[in-house]
Amino acid sequence: MTKNIYLNLIIASIFSISVNAQISNLETLDVFKLQHVSNPQISPDGNTILYERNFKDIMTDSNYSNIWIVNYDGSNSRPITTGNNKHSEPTWSNDGKRFLFKNRTDKGTELYLYELEKKSLQMLTTAQTDISNIRWSNDDKRIIFLSFVEEKEKKLIKLPEKPPGAKWNNPPIEITDLEFRSDGKGYLKSGNKQVFLISVDGGPSIKISNFDGKIYSCEWFSKKELIISANFKKDIDFKPRDSDIHIYNLNSKTLKKLTSRFGPDFSPKISYDAKKIAFLGFDDKYLGYQQNELYVMDINGKNVKNISKDFDRNIANIFWSGDSKKIFIKYDDYGMTKLGYLNLSGDFIFLVNEVGGLSQGRPYSGGTFSVSRNDRYAFTFGNVYNPSDLAVGSSGSKQRLTNLNENLFELRNLGEVKEIKYRSSFDNLEIQGWIVTPPNFDPKNKYPLILEIHGGPFSNYGFRFSTEVQLYASKGYVVLYVNPRGSTSYGKKFANEIHHNYPNHDYDDLISGVNYIIDKGFIDEKNLFVTGGSGGGVLSSWIVGKTDIFRAAVVAKPVINWYSFVLYADNTSIYYKYWFKNFPWEDQEDYMKRSPISYVGNVKTPTMLLTGDMDYRTPISESEQFYTALKLNGVESMLVRIPNSSHSIASKPSNLIAKVNSVLYWFDKFRK
Repeated sequence: MTKNIYLNLIIASIFSISVNAQISNLETLDVFKLQHVSNPQISPDGNTILYERNFKDIMTDSNYSNIWIVNYDGSNSRPITTGNNKHSEPTWSNDGKRFLFKNRTDKGTELYLYELEKKSLQMLTTAQTDISNIRWSNDDKRIIFLSFVEEKEKKLIKLPEKPPGAKWNNPPIEITDLEFRSDGKGYLKSGNKQVFLISVDGGPSIKISNFDGKIYSCEWFSKKELIISANFKKDIDFKPRDSDIHIYNLNSKTLKKLTSRFGPDFSPKISYDAKKIAFLGFDDKYLGYQQNELYVMDINGKNVKNISKDFDRNIANIFWSGDSKKIFIKYDDYGMTKLGYLNLSGDFIFLVNEVGGLSQGRPYSGGTFSVSRNDRYAFTFGNVYNPSDLAVGSSGSKQRLTNLNENLFELRNLGEVKEIKYRSSFDNLEIQGWIVTPPNFDPKNKYPLILEIHGGPFSNYGFRFSTEVQLYASKGYVVLYVNPRGSTSYGKKFANEIHHNYPNHDYDDLISGVNYIIDKGFIDEKNLFVTGGSGGGVLSSWIVGKTDIFRAAVVAKPVINWYSFVLYADNTSIYYKYWFKNFPWEDQEDYMKRSPISYVGNVKTPTMLLTGDMDYRTPISESEQFYTALKLNGVESMLVRIPNSSHSIASKPSNLIAKVNSVLYWFDKFRK
């Protein structure tokens, strides 16, 4: 007996050591284990929620998603679809008995119908180029959606007939549009999105529009009419944001325009009593940052009223309440994504916060929500310690229904995240930020610091989970991320502090944050590092041209030369008009004084350039310019090209790992 007890104690001790040994810091391969919730759709009666459950496959280096369903009280959670699929956008029928969803394959996108009582699945369409904006008719008998239709243009350049059996190169690709390339899509085909109609009972999908312009959204207005937001301007390349709201008659194929002011009008939503239309938009003043306002007008387009004029935050994702007396909104406020509502008089009521972002890499906003007819809501819940999960609530309540990463995080030590506020050395402007300390942090010790800078520049970091930041902290770095002037979620004035003045004093905001943390006493001043992507790449390359306090820098997907960027990147029609006063050849001095390439001669900091080789947002030629200049100047430097990657480097799990490991390699190399 004594021997058995002794043996059991040994086994228990070994088991305890084994369990404790499994507790460790976050690792790069954990990227493949992380899951998150997106696109929660609450049923019309508020009793059930459909949502996308997103996961990754380490063998195929791919992101997958399935449709899950759960009751409002959290019971009876179960998958509707399983396996390595790319199922998305569940869309309830009005009676709540069926729903639609998309399946994306290598051949295109398919539309499926699922009936809950019968548990039956039916394919409604064969593979389309793409499918978006899925909407049920009020009687649940018909469905509309948008899909791209390519236009076969007549070739302008004539070639002679090639001899029989000859192998010539493909004919020239003819480009006549200003916007001819898009990040993540490559070179664009000629054509536009059109409206398609399909019966729930089956049959072919029928194209019911032939618009010459860009259509952004489409809703049922009546049995024979649709309400759409679109830009049909003939000079759309030079007025890219001037969209309007129209009524489209399905029989006569005619358009009736309801809005006419200069600026975007979009996302029209009809109230349940069919008396009002809510929509988003703003008066376009060619500012770098312009917030969406919430408008309401009569069903005939009359009596337009801005009900958010006293609400100084950008509004997104609007839903009418069941009684048609208020409108639910999503907005960012001081680095936190929140839900609330405005009544028709413009009075605002806050509901919940911690609407988690969907970025897997960095702590950006981007969460989503939906509302039922009885004003219950479902939303993506997340904070600095978990990627987005599913939560529900009503009248300001909040109940978390999922915890997808619980098993992983039980075995991982995460860095602690604390909010900070400090004053900029330039003008005493208050700046908000967050500091992430390594697991088992001891303030009596000295730690290396990474300043991690967000992109945009009109975006925000906040109280949201970041795989990249946590991985840096897991390797012993303190990480600082802040929202310098120009960041969103602080109102129009704060964001437009960098209007026609970027980069400039946002530099002072960032360096002031570094000095603020150094004064805390636990930072090794000889081990300061800086990195950032996109707009953060602009600022990190700007920083090393202004100071040499950093041991090393990793400049990810930057703009180095505004002159070349404006003429080479996608979205040309936006950058030259909203971010600068004139064309680059008319104001070369202004373009160059704001270009980091102009200060490359000052750089002494060892610098890595890192960009996707298929990035059309901040093309890799920008990184190559800076890399070559650094080499010519004798600065230790390195160029890292992420193969087959667009601007969204983290779209593939292995790319996210490659980025993090590249940053850590470079910083560890120069870390004392």
